[in-house]
Amino acid sequence: MDLLYYARLARRNWLIILLSLILAVGAALAVTANTPPKYVSTISMLVSGHDREGSLSTAYQAGMLSAQRVQSYANLLSSRRVVGQIVEGEDIPRLQGNISAEAVPSTVLLRATVTDTDPARASMLANALGDRFSKLIDQIERPTPGSRPTVKITIVDEADVPREPVSPRPVVNLVIAVLIALLAAMAVIILRDRLDTTLTSSEALREASGSSVLGVIGYERDARHYPLILRNRGRSSRSEAFRALRTNLQFIGVDRQPKSLVVTSCLPGEGKSSTSANLAITLAQAGWRVILVDGDLRRPSIPRYLGIEGGTGLTDALIDRARLNEVIQVWGDAGLSVLPSGQIPPNPSELLGSNGMRQVLAQLTGTYDMVIIDAPPLLPVTDAATVTALCDGALLVARYGKTRREHMARASELLASINARVVGTVLNFVPAGSGTYYGYNNGYGYESEVKKPVSV
Repeated sequence: MDLLYYARLARRNWLIILLSLILAVGAALAVTANTPPKYVSTISMLVSGHDREGSLSTAYQAGMLSAQRVQSYANLLSSRRVVGQIVEGEDIPRLQGNISAEAVPSTVLLRATVTDTDPARASMLANALGDRFSKLIDQIERPTPGSRPTVKITIVDEADVPREPVSPRPVVNLVIAVLIALLAAMAVIILRDRLDTTLTSSEALREASGSSVLGVIGYERDARHYPLILRNRGRSSRSEAFRALRTNLQFIGVDRQPKSLVVTSCLPGEGKSSTSANLAITLAQAGWRVILVDGDLRRPSIPRYLGIEGGTGLTDALIDRARLNEVIQVWGDAGLSVLPSGQIPPNPSELLGSNGMRQVLAQLTGTYDMVIIDAPPLLPVTDAATVTALCDGALLVARYGKTRREHMARASELLASINARVVGTVLNFVPAGSGTYYGYNNGYGYESEVKKPVSV
């Protein structure tokens, strides 16, 4: 994984990041608004010692004396005995939690800090704490009741009334919230990407299928209502992608150029029917003699896409109810021949694997340059595998973000088990910002020129 991987991942999931930032900013503002301001007031005290005569000790003696006791004095500052003398009738444990004391390292100074929601009260409590503590030390540090104290506490800096609260800090809260949101969003995105087994790149499709990727078809919003590539005079990025697929088909085998091709997918809803129809149209536009056969005898879609009558067709020819040339229709300006499925039979697999189907395929491949068969999905039923065994090859269609790697691997294994040839794969419905699809919304302005195959 490199920086480009994370950048593409963030680009694909920008909505998750945006929602995380909005929630984080809202939470930071809510916490800041509902947090009462707190003020801190600090008082500093000096610890010094007296000798037996009552005068101040030398600096060394005072330092040795204070070093032994100064840490104990810091703990004593926030004790119940001291705090109880500066407040009456209040929650002493709560107030103790708002008082902190420390011994300044390498010095004989004590520093006490009081936190409160009222700045004046914080200053008052800090000064009262210093006054009561100095008196307490004066009482307990006497060898005898009538003697002078051996330790003296002197207030060096009195506590002032603070002007600015120490919390909440809106900017700090906002920055922390944004950082947490970004880290959490990226963690969720990366985890979801690692757990996602759907095909989202050409490399993943090539690895799962064990075959080359012949085409990458982009996603268009109106493709559901207008699945064919004839809109906008064929100058859309989707049309150009099918022309690239047509070109790649010409180079999949110089010595074994397929003449009958099954277009199928792993599961329903992955775009195999629209792919077969648009591929046939593209080949016909280039001058190929092409026939599109609706081999999905369970849920035929080709008549609906092309707007033709599908009541009679392949099934009628297979059971000798009609001649083959009587059920073939010519569609469009390019002269595309179409063989609808006809009536839905009770035994689709048996019909597609029958000798009649072999004879129909032999007759079609002898007449046309390319026979494209729209077959049912591979995994739910055996129809596609049955008809693929009779054809020159199969083209597997995968849908971006829906087809799973294990499904594509299973479909490839299924075709390999019957010695069927997978000529390649197509990654369908690829979004423009995925890093896999590079399209041109307005086309090149030039029509692709592909030579018509030479019949022998």
